[in-house]
Amino acid sequence: MSQINKKSALGKGIRALLDNIDEEINTPKQGVPAASGQNNNTNNSIARISVDQIEVNPKQPRHDFDEQALKELAESIKLHDIIQPVTVIKTSNNKFQLISGERRWRASKMAGLKDIPAYVRTAGSQEVHEMALLENLQRENLNAIEIAMSYRRLMDECELTQEQVADRMKKERSTVANYLRLLKLPPDVQKAVRDGQLSMGHARAIIGLDHVDQQLYVFRETMQRSLSVRQVEQLVKDMATEKAPKDNTPTITKLPPAYKRIEDNMASQLSTKVKLDRKKNGKGSILIEFYNDEDLERIMDKMNI
Repeated sequence: MSQINKKSALGKGIRALLDNIDEEINTPKQGVPAASGQNNNTNNSIARISVDQIEVNPKQPRHDFDEQALKELAESIKLHDIIQPVTVIKTSNNKFQLISGERRWRASKMAGLKDIPAYVRTAGSQEVHEMALLENLQRENLNAIEIAMSYRRLMDECELTQEQVADRMKKERSTVANYLRLLKLPPDVQKAVRDGQLSMGHARAIIGLDHVDQQLYVFRETMQRSLSVRQVEQLVKDMATEKAPKDNTPTITKLPPAYKRIEDNMASQLSTKVKLDRKKNGKGSILIEFYNDEDLERIMDKMNI
């Protein structure tokens, strides 16, 4: 893919918000004015701005930067300058806040640049936050959980519906819904996806189970036995069949929310099914299930028994 095509693909999701940014970015850098204090009129234009005048957006979704990749980009910037300007808005005290391009800004500082080209936007705080989240979603190396969290933040912080998120990202609504479902997985499973130890296909299969203890059991089996996505799907299918309720299954009394949280926390800690039973007089019992002798030994190790 050519450099031009890459830029086109990268900007597709936020083009509606950035208006004619593509045309302005592709204009020659010669003659671009340098920012020179409060008298510089830079609204909705490209200008070279001092790196010290630029501040990070405190709500920037991205927090982790590969140090080695930054060094490599810095070396490239030393030779060729920044090809694509960063995007900022002007704030008080002659400062500018980043909307997109924090990686380029960091690398430019490492390269020793005094100023960098920047597209200066005029936008409200809500629009800026939405643009930052959308720009973050254009990165190619996001894992499934990072995408899901960004979708959730767009919905919660920018008050967007799933349909609106899907429209802005040019995705099917079902795709957005599938990513959001991943956030219901136990923390251990989400972390494995974030660390690249578990694929989204594996995670989607695991979320097909309703109970935390079952999800954790399949997750552990997947990691220990290096199961393929198809094998995980089959395991989930088998477990769902075994756990199918019968017509004469008695109604189970629900635990009060506080005790249900305790039950779920214990299940998460022990990675197995835990049944907490509490009677009205305060007495009760805890049932901890294991699937085989090895599973029992694992639980005993976790309990330091």
